Amino acid sequence: MINNDRIVPVTKIDLLSLYGLIIKARGTSVNVINTSDVDGNFSQSANGTTFASQPVKSFDFGSSVTSATVYFVPAYDFVGFTKGGAAITTSGTVDKDSATLYVATLASGSVTYTKAGF
Repeated sequence: MINNDRIVPVTKIDLLSLYGLIIKARGTSVNVINTSDVDGNFSQSANGTTFASQPVKSFDFGSSVTSATVYFVPAYDFVGFTKGGAAITTSGTVDKDSATLYVATLASGSVTYTKAGF
């Protein structure tokens, strides 16, 4: 903190919006992806970089998607990513804490999970 006597608490923005703001501020071009259910089951039908608008329980890449990057926060009941509805090879670990930002990268038919930040 620059000045401990003048702390401004983060109370006017939710965590996902704050993560999105940081990603945009660093110059990353990203599209927000929404889901129609409240459980956090997402699907993506095109290549590209996306940001999940709520904690992710499951995420399915369409069969035509060959490369993609997804910024996401895992839900407590996170089950992982699939491709065309089928299991996909993954590497990396995900802490299902519903708070930590991760990056899932689809390349060469598999997904790599990376914790964003420190």
